[in-house]
Amino acid sequence: MTRYLLAGGGTAGHVNPLLALADLIRATEEDAEIVVLGTREGLEARLVPERGYELVHIERLPFPRRPNAAAVRFPARFARAVRRVRELIRERRIDVVVGFGGYASAPAYRAGSKEGVPVVIHEANAKPGMANKLGARSTPYVGVTFAGTPIPNSRVTGMPLRPEITGLDRSSPDARRAARAHFGLDPERRTLLVTGGSLGARAINRGVSGSAREIVDAGIQVLHVWGGLTELEDPGIDGYAVIPYCDRMDLAFAACDLAVSRAGSTTVSELSGLGVPAVLVPYAVGNGEQRFNAASVVSAGGALLVEDGELTPEWVRGALIPLLRDDDALARMSEAARGAGTLDGTERLLELVHEAVAAR
Repeated sequence: MTRYLLAGGGTAGHVNPLLALADLIRATEEDAEIVVLGTREGLEARLVPERGYELVHIERLPFPRRPNAAAVRFPARFARAVRRVRELIRERRIDVVVGFGGYASAPAYRAGSKEGVPVVIHEANAKPGMANKLGARSTPYVGVTFAGTPIPNSRVTGMPLRPEITGLDRSSPDARRAARAHFGLDPERRTLLVTGGSLGARAINRGVSGSAREIVDAGIQVLHVWGGLTELEDPGIDGYAVIPYCDRMDLAFAACDLAVSRAGSTTVSELSGLGVPAVLVPYAVGNGEQRFNAASVVSAGGALLVEDGELTPEWVRGALIPLLRDDDALARMSEAARGAGTLDGTERLLELVHEAVAAR
């Protein structure tokens, strides 16, 4: 029996791959024990218990970015968090620590090293976060989603993905028609998926919905997942379906011929692994990781990279609509995307974890 401590959280980019790995462990190792380390503030506080896993809370500890009172208090708080995780490792007789970045991971990496427990790290983004960059210095077991990720000791495992994604067959006409019918769309009509992720994206929402009539008049229907951002109003046009959230993104991917999307690591991995042609619009704020996430599939020809400011009616008219009408171009993009992606990231990461446990 193997006892796993999975650490990470804060955002979906950390929680979803953690849960994908946990689900595979649970499906393939009947006697395994899984404990998840996270915070009370992140998405893991809701998603982990909902999936049926035990969640142990740890204090949210952002790395100090400037000299201030929080920076002065950080060393003592971090040491206290490490002691707490070391106690947990001993109490639960943990065999391996697997971290996915985020606030809970850094103390888990340090605690695992001090307790002599193997530490495995997964980095989702092509531009790694601070916790994983520091943690990777002390373990040879580091999996990354994208080739070329600048992090020590890394090997490409791909992104751990949900079973409903990895088991999806987009090549089936029946599955495509059923997916379109699920959203109330015409089963036979060319379909554009527009999504800015779980929180939405104002530039994408405005840039595409502003040309709703022109897109629909071109014979294209739209499934627009707008993310709950209040500035988007339903154009009220037949063939342009607006929904605030989508809990069946597998069906959205099955329904579409092309996607316009942000370039989060999970989204890029899902689109490329499934062979969905895409227009990727990287988030312009933050540390710029989305541009790096998109680089490999764009370079392969499976996606186009478009900036926020380029999402204009002229771009829709001159680039988006012609692309959606070009069967050959979409087929080439689909094949290129599939070649740049992988759907077995969960299995490959678990192999790395098993390697670490066996070498202990």
